[in-house]
Amino acid sequence: MRLYEKLLKYHDTDLYPFHMPGHKRNKDSVWIEEKNAFPFPLEQDITEITGFDNLHHAQDLILDLQRDIAKLYGVKESFLSVNGSTAALISAIHACVKPGGKILVARNCHKAVYHAMYVRNLQPVYIYPQIDTNCGLIGGILPENVENLLKNNSEIQAVLITSPTYDGIVSDVEKIAEIAHEHGIPLIVDEAHGAHFCFSEYFPTSAADLGADLVIQSLHKTLPAMTQTSVLHNCSDMVDSNRIARFMGIYQTSSPSYILMASIDACADIIEKRGQELFANYTDNLEKARTALRNCKNIPLLEPRISKETGVFDFDRSKILLGGQGLHSVLRERFHMEMEMEAEHYVTALTSVGDTKEGFDRLVHAIQTLDKEIVYGTENSKNIESEYPLPQICMSLTEAMEAKAEKVFLENSENRISSEFVYLYPPGIPIVAPGERITGQLLENMRKYKDAGLKLEGMSDKDAKYLKVIVTEQN
Repeated sequence: MRLYEKLLKYHDTDLYPFHMPGHKRNKDSVWIEEKNAFPFPLEQDITEITGFDNLHHAQDLILDLQRDIAKLYGVKESFLSVNGSTAALISAIHACVKPGGKILVARNCHKAVYHAMYVRNLQPVYIYPQIDTNCGLIGGILPENVENLLKNNSEIQAVLITSPTYDGIVSDVEKIAEIAHEHGIPLIVDEAHGAHFCFSEYFPTSAADLGADLVIQSLHKTLPAMTQTSVLHNCSDMVDSNRIARFMGIYQTSSPSYILMASIDACADIIEKRGQELFANYTDNLEKARTALRNCKNIPLLEPRISKETGVFDFDRSKILLGGQGLHSVLRERFHMEMEMEAEHYVTALTSVGDTKEGFDRLVHAIQTLDKEIVYGTENSKNIESEYPLPQICMSLTEAMEAKAEKVFLENSENRISSEFVYLYPPGIPIVAPGERITGQLLENMRKYKDAGLKLEGMSDKDAKYLKVIVTEQN
């Protein structure tokens, strides 16, 4: 019996819960009279009770589930994460890199990677993605740049890249893995947006099949699973499984949600049983939508070209990138469609196997309608996210975040050392990290972001008017 099936069956028993959680599976305890409803499902919300196994000491149902996931993805072993890819990323990094050690990381990695470096006082060696100037998008990581940095930094203990990126850009993972292995270190791939890759040839090949050692995937992003559900795949023998399990136990709650784990189980079950049918329908609808959108004249469908110069080895076509300023609000307010992300000159529609033909038709109709009404074109538009001035690192993340700091007006922070992050969110890539000097170029970029209506986050001041900087003797 599968976990989700056992939870459904348990709901129908007369067992009385003298255990957590506090709602006791009693709808009356959360009933809202004025709404004549209860606000969340609780029938299957249990704790580690007899017969339901324990995520942190899996021996039965959950162990079977992890083995099913590993078999489904064709990997050595898989670990469940109910704390999202964030917990899985931090665990992967700490399983590979000792405290105070060096790690080669793509600068366009998720903020969870920076948090992992902060907690263990790791020393980052940054590698920068290329730029696709045709689309104005961040490109991929060049293998030769990985090679050069590893040659010049023999103390590096692991390599970490994000592939696909938030925009769907895929790097040459196979070549990067070969280079990392030649230097005797593992490759960690943040494939949070690529959990669907291995279920259709329409999509790029998964990093798990290309030599990566640890691969992190968010099931909830592109598969029919609930928010916060992710997996960490161990694909080789380069990283000790016991270390992975140790850190997954540290960075996940000791009271994991059985509803979330059951969601992973149900997702794996339906993909195993009906995946071929579901993905055939999905990719057919997706390609028809992309073909129709490709014919628009004024709202371009942004499609990165495979190019060695830009580092674009492949592209995830589940991401529909539509060029034009202001599209996000008009699609929401007029056509009642919520996009995944708004950048300076494009919006991202994130699609998945859960999308319907009706949903794709609505998007195509909206864009075709707008395409006839107004010119949204992207001529002379520059993607401000593509500006990557080299950071001046003055101290480690840990030192900077623990040092005495003061608030100053953002415009008065030039030449000061930041004690906090500044993210352009989404997708949560730091413009400035703690320990880095604020330059005039960085301030100019941030002014542009704010003028474009984009969100600067990570600062303690939610209005992004003040920045916390290190207090030094000169100050």
